[in-house]
Amino acid sequence: MENKEIGIREIPRIDKWIMLSIQHLFAMFGATILVPLLTGLSPAVALVSSGLGTLAYLVITRGRIPAYLGSSFAFIAPLIAAIGIGGPEGAMIGSFFAGLLYGLVALFIKLTGVQWIMRILPPIVVGPVIMVIGLGLAGVAVGMAMENPATESYSGTHFGVALGTLGITILAAIFFRGFFSLLPILTGIIGGYAIAAWQGLVDFSPVMEAAWIQSPEFLIPFVTYNPTMNWTIIAIMVPIAAVTLSEHIGDQMVLSKVVGKNLVRTPGLHRSIFGDGVATVISSFLGGPPNTTYGENIGVVALTRVFSVFVIGGAAVAAVMFGFVGKISALITTIPTAVMGGVSILLFGIIASNGMRMLIDNKVDLGKKRNLVISSVILVIGIGGAFIQVTEEIQIAGMALATVIGIILNLILPGKDYVQTDEEMFEAMKDDPAA
Repeated sequence: MENKEIGIREIPRIDKWIMLSIQHLFAMFGATILVPLLTGLSPAVALVSSGLGTLAYLVITRGRIPAYLGSSFAFIAPLIAAIGIGGPEGAMIGSFFAGLLYGLVALFIKLTGVQWIMRILPPIVVGPVIMVIGLGLAGVAVGMAMENPATESYSGTHFGVALGTLGITILAAIFFRGFFSLLPILTGIIGGYAIAAWQGLVDFSPVMEAAWIQSPEFLIPFVTYNPTMNWTIIAIMVPIAAVTLSEHIGDQMVLSKVVGKNLVRTPGLHRSIFGDGVATVISSFLGGPPNTTYGENIGVVALTRVFSVFVIGGAAVAAVMFGFVGKISALITTIPTAVMGGVSILLFGIIASNGMRMLIDNKVDLGKKRNLVISSVILVIGIGGAFIQVTEEIQIAGMALATVIGIILNLILPGKDYVQTDEEMFEAMKDDPAA
């Protein structure tokens, strides 16, 4: 592949356009289908909603930010909890309100600027919350890896498949180079699937019975179900938007460095956050998980130096088309839970490690009592599963409670660290080869 840079608004030659778009599709595919598989939602709907959400994002950001949106890992635990309370339909209500919060934050940023959100969501808050996201899901990953779902008891065969999957994923993450280094999750799933099939854990009959062209199982309000308000679900899911908002800002700063333009300033953080919120609202109207910008695809942009939003748009269109291919959707549903458990052991650990990395990269001093107190309280409340029963119907629990308390502690405790402006962070990142 040529190393010639392709600009943000540049349209590649058609054959190259298709190839580059498919490359982005593969980069997001494994992670995007993993979220619905872990939460019980439809992978086909997740593909469609991520494609439509990305197209909406590109329009809202005026075709100036080459970012792909896929299923958000931060919402895995809240989705599982919400589905347990009100089913998939209830989870969609929570997702809808999380998207609305994005819209309100975008409006406020438009009116007042960006510094306030950087002050209430500094690394000392967001880093530990991200660690809670990963560590809080550790039990889910281990359970999927070790248990036979038919008997809900320990199975050496299933655990062996999970460990084989984990081993392949680790080898791919460590030894693959170039574009393929961005696909360890997909590689692990494919390798683990082959091991599971060898062990007789795969039932191919759904693939044989599925039609080639088949509509996904959408959950559309007032069409397939009548939505009802559940304040407990809303209280569980909406605060997680605080975490994804901070991740979104980080992605925009990294992408700004990659393309050499301050995207936080132009087209503006308010537009990119609003686009993220609209994508999540679209997903909630279809039955998919909340969407967010994807680091995997930012990695592809950085590696290939192809900044074209038309390439991103091509990947989005391809994702929508994939969602309507019944054979592919059926194949995804045949992936054994042991395979997903093996991948998740590494993936959830990486999420937790990224929270630690945020603290290290931002030089957060845990020798300061203030920082030590905030991080410690967030970790124990989030992982320990503490909750506040507001009313009989409303409960603020786990990760959501940890996020809220972390924000409050950061605001009231003295001795805040200096917060850079977006321009200062952009200039610092330009000079930092490790950023």
